[in-house]
Amino acid sequence: MKSLSDQKKGSLLAFVAVMFITPDSLFIRLSNIDTWGLVFYRGAIPFFTVLIGMLIIYRAEFFKMLLSSGRHGIIYIATFAVTNVAFVVSIQNTNVANTLVMIAMAPMLSAILGAIFLKEMPDNKTWIAIGITFIAAVYIFYDSLQLGNIFGDLLGLITALGLAIGAVTIRSAKKKNLVPAAVVGKLFVAVFAMFFIETYALVEQDMYIVPLMCVMCVAIPFVMVTIAPRFIPAEEVNLFFLLETIIGPFWVWMVIKEQPSIETITGGAVIIFTIAIHSFIKLKNS
Repeated sequence: MKSLSDQKKGSLLAFVAVMFITPDSLFIRLSNIDTWGLVFYRGAIPFFTVLIGMLIIYRAEFFKMLLSSGRHGIIYIATFAVTNVAFVVSIQNTNVANTLVMIAMAPMLSAILGAIFLKEMPDNKTWIAIGITFIAAVYIFYDSLQLGNIFGDLLGLITALGLAIGAVTIRSAKKKNLVPAAVVGKLFVAVFAMFFIETYALVEQDMYIVPLMCVMCVAIPFVMVTIAPRFIPAEEVNLFFLLETIIGPFWVWMVIKEQPSIETITGGAVIIFTIAIHSFIKLKNS
């Protein structure tokens, strides 16, 4: 990794993180646990998994990194926790498509916040990529869009804004390791879910599906995503997340034979093609 440019490091981390996230929707479909139980375990298991790993690697330095993160750490803890909870509650209160289209706005919001607070003005190629991928996301979910509950739609927008603020916060604190802050954020998610959870029991296939999902699709990616914006602009990191929009449904199709729509295939191909070209140009220039 040391021999790679910052652009290559950031792009590789973001890409690998999204690849780990893509089976997430499949695991959610295969699990039978209630929503708040899922939120609890998606907070608690990654918290303990990453905490143990960080303590083994850094020992007492972990707490020093957490304390030295200062206001950036506080902002990231709050943003990380709110984003995780807002996503689930949004889906509970509006059409899923509404939430996903709102989240597709994250790269655009990241670009705007980065330009305002970091003075990192995205180049024309990045603005074009953001525009094309957002239109493709709207095309994928257009038939599913409904006049949903305004509360749920608003939480979907808060989720996108949270992703943008989180990425920009990391970008503004390049020299700080905010993974300890993300760990604390996961703890807050688990504690919040405890006020609503009905049962902690994991039965039958949930005993291995839920832990596997929480480690592979949550714990590992959130570490990579927390590091990636230190190397590349926030909007570029969030662009990679749109790959989950198309790759996720294909995992579901391959395992439980739920075929994706022609809109998903077409729009997804546009998203993948756009991000591939954008990344190639960026890597070539680096």
